[in-house]
Amino acid sequence: MNKRKAQLQTGTARWRFYTVFGVISLVFCALLVRAAYIQVISPDMLREQGDMRTHRTLSDTVLRGMITDRNGLELAISVPVNTVWADPKQIADKQSLQKTREWRALADILRVDLDELTNRVTRNPEGRFVYLARQVSPAMADYVRHLKLPGVHLRPESKRYYPAAEVNAHLVGITNIDDIGIDGIEKLYNDALTGEEGKKSILRDAKGRTIEVLAEEESQQAKDVVLSIDQRIQTLAYQELKKAVQYFEADSGSIVAVDIESGELLAMVNSPSYNPNNRKTITAAAMRNRAITDTFEPGSSVKPLAVLAALEFGSVNANTVINTSPGWMQIGGRRVRDAKNNGKLTLEGILKKSSNVGTTKLALELPTEQFLDAFYNAGFGSDTGTGLLGESSGIFYDRRRWSDFELATLSFGYGLSVTATQLAQMYATLGNGGIRRPLSILKLEQPLPGERVFSHSSSRQLLKMMEAVLDEDGSGRRAAVEGYRVAGKTGTSRKAVAGGYGNDYVGLFAGLAPISNPKLALVVVINNPKGDKYHGGEVAAPVFSKVMGGALQILNVPTDKADDIQLAQVKGAQNDA
Repeated sequence: MNKRKAQLQTGTARWRFYTVFGVISLVFCALLVRAAYIQVISPDMLREQGDMRTHRTLSDTVLRGMITDRNGLELAISVPVNTVWADPKQIADKQSLQKTREWRALADILRVDLDELTNRVTRNPEGRFVYLARQVSPAMADYVRHLKLPGVHLRPESKRYYPAAEVNAHLVGITNIDDIGIDGIEKLYNDALTGEEGKKSILRDAKGRTIEVLAEEESQQAKDVVLSIDQRIQTLAYQELKKAVQYFEADSGSIVAVDIESGELLAMVNSPSYNPNNRKTITAAAMRNRAITDTFEPGSSVKPLAVLAALEFGSVNANTVINTSPGWMQIGGRRVRDAKNNGKLTLEGILKKSSNVGTTKLALELPTEQFLDAFYNAGFGSDTGTGLLGESSGIFYDRRRWSDFELATLSFGYGLSVTATQLAQMYATLGNGGIRRPLSILKLEQPLPGERVFSHSSSRQLLKMMEAVLDEDGSGRRAAVEGYRVAGKTGTSRKAVAGGYGNDYVGLFAGLAPISNPKLALVVVINNPKGDKYHGGEVAAPVFSKVMGGALQILNVPTDKADDIQLAQVKGAQNDA
């Protein structure tokens, strides 16, 4: 009995031994298979895990390039700021949220509700990155640093700052929170302004020390963009425009100034504007650069083209007299009117008195193609060459047939739509002796090639005629500039509405100076002024006088008006005596 019992115990022990041995063997084999699999067949996962602990890629921050005016004055610069971010996993591991006092202080300095802040870092406890605040000031960053909250970190970045703010807002544009251009020059030249960050791949040990540099890419510094704008003229233009828009309670206004010799834009401003440094106040409507996007019927400001076309064709000369009596004329079933009966007028008188009847008679005496070519050659219906985002080409219809009344209205600025920039290019062309150049928003070393579209002699004759517009009895007398001979033309056009024209107006003045050696073309547009004064000679001409006079002095352009020069000399002699 005892022997049988001993045999049973021995069998049981042997069975247990084989069972345990078999289990251990299976586990060992499984480990061997697993080790072979992850090391030989599929080692990428382990390599990736190892790299996550030791392999780091560092970036060299590259500040966004500056935007400057033609004289080097900064219009857009990048300033260093910090981003506050959190590591949710680190916060959970170190139980950082138990420091309630510090988290309450952090919420206060970031101006965020405490519950919202804690929800951000607890929403995904296994996450490794979440933004708490972007582009905080250095003072706020120091405060966050002194809180010493586990899992809360700072990361350096840059923020765009615009020293001239609303003066250049529509032209320079803005960047988004990630420093990427989204409007204006910032967007147009974003690639050049951005540059490329340098990258360095390194191996680190458990204590964060660098063991080896695996690869390194040098950073490519961002480029600065130098605009053609003269900030002194830009500021003057904006100040005068803003005052006029407010005084006349206008919807908006624009001013464009062009260097006649080079085609460079020296000023481009709009009112109302916005402050790009305060993004909370920015709306899509406020960001529109009206000088290139908004079109209007130019009215009498293009009457010089009718005179120029007639001079070019040879149907008239500088001494030709046109009878505008009785101050109106019937064309088909419609009538063209002047403000009053001006009787017989020379070409100079037609411009001086802004006679619709006079320009109509000039236009109807010309072959249609000859007359229309003057508008095409002036650049209407095409862009000005600036390349600015959102620029409109205006509206100039390419019809096969034009009625006499359509040609008549075209002669005094109705039936087409232009931008303020297109009108400035037209007057720059007249001042440049009939050579049309593409306009440039970038500072040029050499003027861009131009195209002769009008003869030099006809252009010069026209400028002398346009000078009379600023005489004491002319429609543009308020645009006169002391000491300088100025050529220009007023414009007042009714705004089109469904089915015809409403009671809103656009008042404008376009001109150039000095006539003896034209340097600057300037256009002032006042959109929908309220009250009794709405004519271009009343609302836009005074602004033109102030901006043109100030700009010519800024550019040190010599005076060319003999009477004013002599008067100044007499006054100087009297003062010396």
